[in-house]
Amino acid sequence: MTSQVSSPAEQTDAALVGEQRASGAGGEGKEVRRLDRVIIRFAGDSGDGMQLTGDRFTSETASFGNDLSTLPNFPAEIRAPAGTLPGVSSFQLHFADHDILTPGDAPNVLVAMNPAALKANIGDVPRGADIIVNTDEFTKRPMAKVGYATSPLEDGSLEAYNVHPVPLTTLTIEALKEFGLSRKEAERSKNMFALGLLSWMYHRPTEGTEKFLRAKFAKKPDIAEANVTAFRAGWNFGETTEDFAVSYEVAPATKAFPTGTYRNISGNLALSYGLIAAGRQADLPLYLGSYPITPASDILHELSKHKNFGVRTFQAEDEIAGIGAALGAAFGGALAVTTTSGPGVALKSETIGLAVSLELPLLVVDIQRGGPSTGLPTKTEQADLLQAMYGRNGEAPVPIVAPRTPADCFDAALDAARIALTYRTPVFLLSDGYLANGSEPWRIPDVDELPDLRVQFASGPNHQLADGTEVFWPFKRDEQTLARPWAVPGTPGLEHRIGGIEKQDGTGNISYDPANHDFMVRTRQAKVDGVEVPDLAVDDPADEGGSGARTLVLGWGSTYGPITAAVRRVRGAGERIAQAHLRHLNPFPRNLGEVLARYDKVIVPEMNLGQLATLLRARYLVDAHSHTQVSGMPFKAEQLAEVFKEAIND
Repeated sequence: MTSQVSSPAEQTDAALVGEQRASGAGGEGKEVRRLDRVIIRFAGDSGDGMQLTGDRFTSETASFGNDLSTLPNFPAEIRAPAGTLPGVSSFQLHFADHDILTPGDAPNVLVAMNPAALKANIGDVPRGADIIVNTDEFTKRPMAKVGYATSPLEDGSLEAYNVHPVPLTTLTIEALKEFGLSRKEAERSKNMFALGLLSWMYHRPTEGTEKFLRAKFAKKPDIAEANVTAFRAGWNFGETTEDFAVSYEVAPATKAFPTGTYRNISGNLALSYGLIAAGRQADLPLYLGSYPITPASDILHELSKHKNFGVRTFQAEDEIAGIGAALGAAFGGALAVTTTSGPGVALKSETIGLAVSLELPLLVVDIQRGGPSTGLPTKTEQADLLQAMYGRNGEAPVPIVAPRTPADCFDAALDAARIALTYRTPVFLLSDGYLANGSEPWRIPDVDELPDLRVQFASGPNHQLADGTEVFWPFKRDEQTLARPWAVPGTPGLEHRIGGIEKQDGTGNISYDPANHDFMVRTRQAKVDGVEVPDLAVDDPADEGGSGARTLVLGWGSTYGPITAAVRRVRGAGERIAQAHLRHLNPFPRNLGEVLARYDKVIVPEMNLGQLATLLRARYLVDAHSHTQVSGMPFKAEQLAEVFKEAIND
């Protein structure tokens, strides 16, 4: 969640699971313990359905009312060899009875479907954690694939953990005997058996999952019922087996959420809804010109479902065609969007420059991933900031907006649309794979809360010549925003030239005049510099009556959750530290220089090699200290907390 309310658990940096007290008895006399939060990681082959399992557990957790944050982790290859380390797929879910900000640093429970899943994830599992292992897969060949000379279930290497050996495959096949399925078909439901077991362990609702399975396999009712049966069998196994003597309750996070209607939402889905809302609030058709690319493709998939809201999607033959179609739609009077990731931005750069020259509203949505080149297509990174800022020929300034959480992608999309429509400019929206695929509860806003984004198209002449003739000048600007008029093609009397060659101020005629080019370049820059953005808000202990902090942590984009969780831990340990987070990266908030000057030390955590820190040093001559990570994974809160403590005491 994006709330700034600090929970006692995160204030004191206590043990992750926190309080564990007996609170009654469950079925068969089993103990029920109350926890304040739990982190679960499902891991298996990319064909084992770990993402579906995690999604279903998350959906039921959201409906129960817990706060939550998720981290899906996909293999980079489309279909890595089965049973190998590169083929491991995992889904981590952190849920709690209070406000949380990250998917958690380390799992309390690891569900390992095979030896590869165990080996790939055991390094993240703390001592004393629970490990549920599918023993059926721990045979000689699967273990040899990942370098196990002996079985880790028998050689004592897992003595530090609470290991629960469960023959998931065998139990699933046995439970599905009545369906007459082949062994291979029956095995596919073992993820539902595991989901049922975990649903019993943590008292998750079950009705929603059963309804989901029957809907998903509506055309194959036997498969639907087989999955429901496996799910129930897993639940019953937890209820009856002696190996699981304790189940756990995590109460709803009743104090974490302001009053409203909530749903669980991923970053890409929130961004899609934000784009649809922007089109409706602008009273314009929404046009998406896109080429599929990980991790942005979900936006294309989602928007294609909403033609009833005036959305038109075009899956182009390549990245260049996608943005070309979008820019054409902008010229035609639509709210135009193109979606991509870093490699696609490189291909789109010339057309983005054309959009700068034409001064038309266009949203360029970049869901960042690890690079360079193809890099880490399923992993996260923040390394496209300088590309968004400068990655075009000539002086081609573009505003940049970055959401900070999955749910915030909705508001960031509306904000980017506001800037594009008001100032007639392309706008970069920089999300990343962590936000795109992660999820959290989102309060569904009332329509009355959404901004009015309606624009006025040019409807007639706007300039009078010396002889009194009234004409239309396509580059005569609004005095406040410096935006040029938006003239829809086909409007009588508003015919005008369009193209990439420099235009004469006002008339839009082709111009090679040096003074005019200098003026137009500076004017386009002044337009972006003048974009209205809120002042940067600073969370400083001085606001609570203290003496204030000497160290500021400044972040942007998806680092918000880990930074904020780390700041809470540092403050819980008695240290003073201030925090601020940038949504607008071009232009920067007008008070940013003054904020930076108030602190002796500025720390900038980024999932790149220091791109924002470079911009801050150049613009404000401040000695910004970078803390960087380019592992393809988000920061861990504990790691950042240690960095912040060292900086404060240095």
